[in-house]
Amino acid sequence: MKKILFLLGIFLLTLNCAPQQTGPKDGKTVALKPEKNDDGEWDLEVLDPQWNYFLNAVAKPMGMYTESYLKTKNNFLVSEWNSYYYARKFPNIIENPIDYDSQENYGLKFEYKLYQVFAFVQWRYGLKMNNLSMGEVR
Repeated sequence: MKKILFLLGIFLLTLNCAPQQTGPKDGKTVALKPEKNDDGEWDLEVLDPQWNYFLNAVAKPMGMYTESYLKTKNNFLVSEWNSYYYARKFPNIIENPIDYDSQENYGLKFEYKLYQVFAFVQWRYGLKMNNLSMGEVR
């Protein structure tokens, strides 16, 4: 009887120590997809306690960029982000791919926020992206 309980205990211990499956159970990835807010404008929310501080105190002001510049940079940065995601590089930082359509007119505000997400990740987590220079933050 003691041997059965011992074996049952070992079995339960190994079962609990097995790696947990993360992500959707059907094997599909959940992409970060831009969505319109209630006003019909494209919007982006970042759920990090230091995001607002970064945006207001560290990031360069929106007036320093043109929409075409940000769109071009975002296209490269999203591509780099997604390549890191699919290569499983930096899995603790890059948890989802980004579904970004370069043909869509998102507007200056959205393009600015998306660009600043990449600058924020570099500033906060030290992830250096090839298409983003250190001079992008104050």
